[in-house]
Amino acid sequence: MLMRLQNKVLEMIAKGIALGDVLDHLCRTVERIVPDIVCSVLRLDDDGTLRHLAGPSLPEHYSQAINGLPIGPGVGSCGTAAYLGAPVLVENIATHPYWRDFKALALPLGYLACWSTPILTGKRVLGTFAFYYRSKRGPSEIEQSIVDACVALCAIAIEREIRIEERWRLANTDALTGLPNRARFNEVIAEKAEQTIPWGLLLVDLDNLKMVNDTFGHKAGDDMIAVVAERLRNVSAPDTVFRLGGDEFALIISGEDCADPGYHAAYILESFKSPCLCAGQTVYPSGTIGGAVARAGDSPDDVRQNADLALYEAKERCRGNYLEFGTTTGSTIARRYRSIQQVTRALHENRIIPYYQPVTRITDGKILGFEALCRMRGLNGEIIAASHFHEATRDVQTARDLTASMFRQVLADARSWLDQGLDFGRVGVNVSAADFLDGKLINLITREAEAAGISLSRLVIEVTESVYLGQREETVLNQIQAIRDSGVTIGLDDFGTGFASLTHLLTVPLNVIKIDKCFTEKLLTDRNAEIIVEALVQMCTRLGYDVIAEGIETVEQGHRLLEMGCLLGQGYLFSKAVPAAHASKLLQQNVDFPLPEVNLRSA
Repeated sequence: MLMRLQNKVLEMIAKGIALGDVLDHLCRTVERIVPDIVCSVLRLDDDGTLRHLAGPSLPEHYSQAINGLPIGPGVGSCGTAAYLGAPVLVENIATHPYWRDFKALALPLGYLACWSTPILTGKRVLGTFAFYYRSKRGPSEIEQSIVDACVALCAIAIEREIRIEERWRLANTDALTGLPNRARFNEVIAEKAEQTIPWGLLLVDLDNLKMVNDTFGHKAGDDMIAVVAERLRNVSAPDTVFRLGGDEFALIISGEDCADPGYHAAYILESFKSPCLCAGQTVYPSGTIGGAVARAGDSPDDVRQNADLALYEAKERCRGNYLEFGTTTGSTIARRYRSIQQVTRALHENRIIPYYQPVTRITDGKILGFEALCRMRGLNGEIIAASHFHEATRDVQTARDLTASMFRQVLADARSWLDQGLDFGRVGVNVSAADFLDGKLINLITREAEAAGISLSRLVIEVTESVYLGQREETVLNQIQAIRDSGVTIGLDDFGTGFASLTHLLTVPLNVIKIDKCFTEKLLTDRNAEIIVEALVQMCTRLGYDVIAEGIETVEQGHRLLEMGCLLGQGYLFSKAVPAAHASKLLQQNVDFPLPEVNLRSA
């Protein structure tokens, strides 16, 4: 009988049967073998308390009374056995001091004696296995052998459960903060579909993590994340705050908190204001929060998307504050949805096309390359600039589809120019942050270049500083370095308008710097702009970068840039962006076009 029990329990453990069911079967079988006893299995939790695992014959109120009981000397038979790590036999519950505080529970049920044995793995106590007797006695020899076998089986079953729990914990816990991670958040929020009480979601984004990382190092940034996590934990209910990754956290609110999420958000933002010591540096955390409350008919995904859109708009409009999803953000959703639909349809109908603006030598207007600019051909034939459908590029998949389409067409046009004997120099393609998310951008570039028979040295990848901002910066920089190592030229577009341009000159593997047109257009009318452009040109030239000024519209601007040492430019003075066929004609007519003399001081 005992051998069959052992084999059955081991089989259940091997099949992954739930721990409670395994131990319940064990207890019931033992109670059939020894009819006048009642079995109980308790687990010792990390906090030093006992938790009921199995005891099918114990009344519910008795099991609940034991649940959460702290172990210690004199805490019944089980609490004492777990504390001592040794068996404890009490042959008379009515008179034994260990049961003084608990006999009122046991005696009315007819339990007159109790023998508890610790479940051990090495010297670690996992729990207890107990026999309750209906007579004042201790164990027989056969009962001793049964308990020995049962304790060993319980140890195997509980150890397996501990390993499962540890794997689950590692998979669902953020290592830096100890908070539940994105995987756990996805599980919890999915369960909200069945919830009837009000609930909502707050998404928290740290505003200054990148600055802390850049200024004091990533250790300081990690310290700040850990501090913020602890503050969120202190102002939130247990198991309602999650770290989604990087500088983003989520809090699930429910019940009365949903009546005024802004109050809860304000309390969170206030908790951020206190300074903290991070890697030996004093840091002041700050954050922005977007929130949404579930409305009738909303799915968990709807609430999550609404909170995400509110956060995005809060970072655009009122960084450092809270914004709740509402009619304003609703209109944003509608605009974005329409834009995505419009671009998706245009992609399917091959109405996304590249236009090319020449990169020229300012002294003579000679074309040295092109920048490919994304355009959409409308249903009525009109050409629509990318600024009119920019909202669609905030959708990751749409942005990637646009980039893939542009590369295919640009490289096909480059192949056509070479086949016509036209030297186009290099052609630049703009890429977005979305193109770096899956780490496959270099595969796209090399695949399309190989298919078109174009050398990678003919390509320029143009990025803006927004590509680097955020917690994926190191990953993005590694990808850019790999692309550059393949022979592709890397250009930084719109230089001077980003958050930390000078820092990026030190960290980003660049070949070309493009000075934003907002400086060029003020070059002759704003002394500050003139000083900034001159400093940028000199600095970038000394660092070994090619410098291209964007937005040149007048001869006077061209001459002033030459005086500053900027030799390359783009702008309407030379040519607007044109379709591929027109670009071919420009290349065919690519002759020197000297600038008129305008009192050059130097060139």
